[in-house]
Amino acid sequence: MTKIAFIGAGSLEFTRELARDILTFPLLKDATLALMDIDSERLEFARQSVEKIITLGNYPAHVEATLDRVEALKDADVVLTTILVGGTEVWRHDIEIPKKYGVDINVGDTRGPSGIFRFMRTLPVMMDIVHDMEKHCPRAVLLNYTNPMAMLCGAIQRQTHIPTTGLCHSVQGTAFMLSSWIDADFDKVTYTCAGINHMAWYLEYKENGVDAYPRIHKAITENSDIYEMEIVRNEMYLALGKYVTESSGHNSEYNWWFRKRPDLIEKYCLPGTGWNPGEHAYILKEYQNNENTWKDQAREWFAADTPIMLSRGLEYAAYIINALMGGEIFQFNGNVPNTNLITNLPAGACVEVPVVVDKGGIHPLHVGALPPQCALLTQLSSGIEELAINGTLAGDPTMIYQAIAHDPLTASMLSLAEIKKMVQEMFEKNRTYLPHFNSIDV
Repeated sequence: MTKIAFIGAGSLEFTRELARDILTFPLLKDATLALMDIDSERLEFARQSVEKIITLGNYPAHVEATLDRVEALKDADVVLTTILVGGTEVWRHDIEIPKKYGVDINVGDTRGPSGIFRFMRTLPVMMDIVHDMEKHCPRAVLLNYTNPMAMLCGAIQRQTHIPTTGLCHSVQGTAFMLSSWIDADFDKVTYTCAGINHMAWYLEYKENGVDAYPRIHKAITENSDIYEMEIVRNEMYLALGKYVTESSGHNSEYNWWFRKRPDLIEKYCLPGTGWNPGEHAYILKEYQNNENTWKDQAREWFAADTPIMLSRGLEYAAYIINALMGGEIFQFNGNVPNTNLITNLPAGACVEVPVVVDKGGIHPLHVGALPPQCALLTQLSSGIEELAINGTLAGDPTMIYQAIAHDPLTASMLSLAEIKKMVQEMFEKNRTYLPHFNSIDV
């Protein structure tokens, strides 16, 4: 019997859908799903949700719910992490402080000043989870969904023997989006995608073995609805020749081109970023996390005769768990250390590449070099992430300032003195979350 621990199970929609997917596999239908969260009320809703799915599917599975992380982890085969450290009341400052200095960020969970501070807050908690795994389920595999993906996985992978990979929706999500643009049969689509999380590139994209990029190009350049759906990413494709993973909202933050002037934000970032200026991601999260809102949504879910379809979704984790337990071999894009997998990205950095998983574990595939025009931006972002990881592990605020000073959007807006002042203010706001720093003086 497989035991799967969900750390951060109060993320209700994710927990429901992943539990549903896991139980569709014959090897996993009798699994123990151990749910853990620090919010007892959300945890209870999660437990009831999974129990409902078990009943609807008539599965011989078992669900446990606990506030005790060690209890959830004990003897687990696989651990899933979906946590948020500090909540939206802290996350908002990751966006509002840079905005005060002129750096307009609208998501702020991956890289740049907001992503780096989110990483610094989150890493100590993630390492506590990992150390508990080393004691209580030392042979388990960690599948991480928590952002910022590359920095967290990169820092964890160099500090533990626990096999760890990070999973993101953007690779398969974007691949499916592109197939819909060209009316391709997704079952006949193949692709090679590689880079770093939220900045991986479709090096090949084919249908029935035939290059589909000419059809993608035609769709973007001749269909205004498609162009406007993802303006930022479409402009990046037209300039660089390869399509990038993750939404325009995220990618508009990762470079110099789209968010450095109000007129550029008006031109490129209003229809295609997911959040308009002033309507930031943390505000959406606040709405979702509002006590009355999520409770109302939970009640509606339970009141429905069929609150969730029992057919399997596209989420990687369930397929990976099935393969680890001896089921069908599965290939996915995962976040792993760069052991010469991408030859023109930093050695040892966390990269996102094709990975094969079977009962023997996780096996990353060699890709080679990224196209030089794509590698330049990816190298910079990966190098910044490496500096931020090293600065965090060393507890050195100066290294954090140096990493943020190289962030493309920040550097396009501010002088070094202004960046230093902004970073110092962000350190002050995050003081209680950074006990691993000997000092917070930049």
